[in-house]
Amino acid sequence: MLTGQAEIAHKLGLTPNCISVIGFILAFASAVCYALANQVFWLLLLATFFLLASGFCDTMDGIVARTYKQTSKFGGFFDSVLDRYADGAVYAAILISGLCNAALGWVWGPILTLATLVGSMLVSYTRSRAEAIGIKMESVGLAERAERMLILAAASIVAYWWLPALGWGIALLAVLSNFTVIQRALHVYNELKKEDKAVEKTV
Repeated sequence: MLTGQAEIAHKLGLTPNCISVIGFILAFASAVCYALANQVFWLLLLATFFLLASGFCDTMDGIVARTYKQTSKFGGFFDSVLDRYADGAVYAAILISGLCNAALGWVWGPILTLATLVGSMLVSYTRSRAEAIGIKMESVGLAERAERMLILAAASIVAYWWLPALGWGIALLAVLSNFTVIQRALHVYNELKKEDKAVEKTV
């Protein structure tokens, strides 16, 4: 899947880190468009385009790295850091624009957008902390980054015709992202409990 595009990127001389940077730039462009969409409404669609293009790059950098043996510990770290900045910029821009207030009001709009931002960061943090102690977290939880981006993109497209859709999409993301954090915390707890029982049996 996407191997043809990965081959083109490789022939163009794009390294995984370069693709990660391009993805970050696209996410920042999406954030700028979200921030200004309350003044120039068609920018909402442009924000969605940049968001999806950024997500494509986020997938592509990993494929190029694995296909052409360019994986590195720093590359994984660098990509993760840029992803966190990208997520933070996009949700902060939505908060600044006040686009969610049409559905959620002036109180719950900002609160749920902040909840989504925090939940998004913690989904990543729980994975990194778990893997630091040797617990695999791949595919654990309902709303990983790709799912969150697709939900936000879908809500943004609908919001171009019906603005409250973006607010309800953010509300859904607030629930799903923080629920994913809980899922991952429980997964770590259960895995550590298994390890403790295994140690007890060997003693």
